[in-house]
Amino acid sequence: MKGRFYTPYLYILPGLILVLGFVYIPILTNVRFSFYRLSSYSVNQVFVGFKNYARMLTDPVLPLLLRNNIYYAVISLLIQVGFGTTLAVLLETRFAGKLRNVYRNIYFLPALISLTAVGLLWQFVYTPDMGLINEFLRKVGLNAWTHAWLGESKIAMFSIIAMSQWQFTGYVTVLMIVAFQKIPNDFLEAAAIDGASSARVAWNILIPLAKEQLMVCSIITIIGAFKLFTEVYVTTQGGPGNSTHVLGTYLYQNAFLYDDMGLASALGILIFVITISTSILQLKVGKSGKI
Repeated sequence: MKGRFYTPYLYILPGLILVLGFVYIPILTNVRFSFYRLSSYSVNQVFVGFKNYARMLTDPVLPLLLRNNIYYAVISLLIQVGFGTTLAVLLETRFAGKLRNVYRNIYFLPALISLTAVGLLWQFVYTPDMGLINEFLRKVGLNAWTHAWLGESKIAMFSIIAMSQWQFTGYVTVLMIVAFQKIPNDFLEAAAIDGASSARVAWNILIPLAKEQLMVCSIITIIGAFKLFTEVYVTTQGGPGNSTHVLGTYLYQNAFLYDDMGLASALGILIFVITISTSILQLKVGKSGKI
């Protein structure tokens, strides 16, 4: 009997060990490091209490970091989740016709490309002298609209945000399509008998019945916005000045360039608290416990 009782736990043990080893133990270790002044080149650890958090919260760069991450989150919610859901609705109606599968693959394809490759690709697109955007603007006579897209502090962050929308909107679209396809046909058939328009079907049937998936997409998008790193590091490394720095790149800079592991750990805890709090808030607002 004892062997039978413990058998199910033996199956989950490998996964539990991996989760503990690569998720929970590193989180707890990072919490401990945030209370110390330490260097990756020294075994000495000096306990400093909450001084790393005080330095982080009084750092004049912190408001800029939060602003850039918030810009990314808000715009991503509007475009990736909002426009992505709209595309999913269009692809699940007669609007897409027989080519709906082709459209799905086209929209989803950018999400399969690595972030580093996308960053290098868009660096070429944004190149001031020979980039595709500026070349197109010159061809149509809009020379005044040309910019050094990644070299001007006022627009560099928005240029990076635009790059990410191109890559991930199709990903959300496909997730929403899967949710729409799980809706029982009875609802759609009843709407067709009543003569409901495609817009009314989308607003009153598709979106309400897919709200769980919509909430998941929103949470994923916001968490991704505050974990933002690769897109910025590959394209601008936080420049020009600090105009495109986000929490992730500033953490990396303090940890591996300035060797300030204590402050970097505090920044890591800040990112963790923001993402967890946002997820819980969204679940409470959406009155959902299912993911």
